[in-house]
Amino acid sequence: MGAGFLRPSGVRLPGKWLAALLLLPSPATASAEDFAPASLDLAALIQCKADVPTYNGFALWLAGEPAAADTLGWKEVASGNPFLSQYQLPAPIHVFGRETGTIVFTATGPMAVLDGIAPLDLARQLDVPTTVSTPDKFLGEKVVAESTEDTGGVSLATRITLNVSTVDTHPGKTLAGCSYAIDVK
Repeated sequence: MGAGFLRPSGVRLPGKWLAALLLLPSPATASAEDFAPASLDLAALIQCKADVPTYNGFALWLAGEPAAADTLGWKEVASGNPFLSQYQLPAPIHVFGRETGTIVFTATGPMAVLDGIAPLDLARQLDVPTTVSTPDKFLGEKVVAESTEDTGGVSLATRITLNVSTVDTHPGKTLAGCSYAIDVK
């Protein structure tokens, strides 16, 4: 089963996979109890400077706590895209040498919504190889870390990638952030 571990808006892997991940004594898993809101380093999560357990603990907490966004001072706003959960931050953060007050979450991780830089220029700056570059769409991805762990007859393949992209629901914006993905085999 390929896909991300958890999307903060509540879309999860099928129950059997989520249960398997939470029960495995693996460094790739985490629980909401492992997360303390005061410890959040959002810039580190976006820039792929966190590990999978750190991201998963945060994502589980954000998805499971009804007032999590309020606790952080975030305001959820419509993204216009069913695959993105978007938040306005109470204060801008600095990522990739830029400042933003808006973030989105994909199925596998957080991304900054950036103004004033073309996606190809940011991808070059971050040494992110281009996958798709057309006038209508840009995608770039750089693998930051990959590992496979076999535990109890289940294989967990962890992949962390830095991504730069555009989406038609955010014209003139560049999205850049991290994907923390676990494939269960």
